[in-house]
Amino acid sequence: MRSSYFYLFFIVFGLGLFNSCHRGGSSNSSKAETGTVVDVNATYFTTANPNTVIKKVPCTLSDGSETDCYEIITKSIPVDHQMGPWCPDNISDDASAGGIWLEEGKVYDVDGDFIKNLATFYNDETWQMYDANGDVYITKTEEDCINAANPNVGEAYENFCVECLPSFIHNVSQTFLIPVSPVLQTDASYFSRGPGPGGPGGPDGGKGPRGPEGQRPPKGEGGRNRPDGPGRPEDRGGQMNAVPSTRGLALNGIEFSAPAPVDNILSAYTLAPFDNAGGHINVHQGYHYHAATGVSFSIEQSDGHAALIGYAMDGLGIYSHLDAEGNEAEDLDDCRGHYDEVRGYHYHVDAAGNNNFINCLQGAYVK
Repeated sequence: MRSSYFYLFFIVFGLGLFNSCHRGGSSNSSKAETGTVVDVNATYFTTANPNTVIKKVPCTLSDGSETDCYEIITKSIPVDHQMGPWCPDNISDDASAGGIWLEEGKVYDVDGDFIKNLATFYNDETWQMYDANGDVYITKTEEDCINAANPNVGEAYENFCVECLPSFIHNVSQTFLIPVSPVLQTDASYFSRGPGPGGPGGPDGGKGPRGPEGQRPPKGEGGRNRPDGPGRPEDRGGQMNAVPSTRGLALNGIEFSAPAPVDNILSAYTLAPFDNAGGHINVHQGYHYHAATGVSFSIEQSDGHAALIGYAMDGLGIYSHLDAEGNEAEDLDDCRGHYDEVRGYHYHVDAAGNNNFINCLQGAYVK
């Protein structure tokens, strides 16, 4: 009888231990906790940018469910921080005269020295983005901005620092639909690979990726696809074609865009810096972010958790990379999300140098 008791005890104990480990999950899991979600707080958007127009409308999500969404209309112009600068005027300028550049996980100041040393930085003597006086070649007009960012940019714009100015934004208006109440899904929806939201009319265009050692592929040769990197996971279950490229919306109404196609920009021997807030301008898209640097409007958390900086396209909160003590969350899943009792399931943005925000959506989104 006693042996039977101990046998039963070890079975129950073993199952309990297994279930406990299973609930903990792997840090690479793409399945969210089936717990609390927190509704989108619409007042944060209008507090951060009074020019934002927001209203509740009916919508249908990617899982077929019918619900309410916030329709958010923005002008793609922040009011909580200035835009720019991007390109320094001369190779003697310090960091205050230029923006930043994101390369292999690091953030670099685009100051005069950075422009001066591009040939060394990319191990390619073709880089020479300044004249005999040290003055940097910069796109000065809207036409130059558009031409330098065209996928078929000619050699006339090689070695130009592409700077599209706020004055080039004419009547740009963007509409975003985000579920009021997030609807968690069993499996995550991964973003597609490939270039971000580029094309003619802004610094996100380009010809094609660089070749080995940072060099441009010889003319007539096709380039390779952008290599896998942050925000570019493999196709998981053929879901990616329907997933929006926009990662989310900052509280100030500025788009969290797909990773900038850095290889495409560099392949044309151009540079399209981001400002210190991680944004730059496309004349069709307006001002948009490719990295979160801690400049934009945020909602601090009373418990020291990382600040809320925006919402993903599935309505789940996006929080900054580090908490109030400078620590990064250690239990993030593939999407860069995790769960706590205060905020429910939510995301944390990637480090700014990775040219990325989040990797996938754990909730249903508007198609």
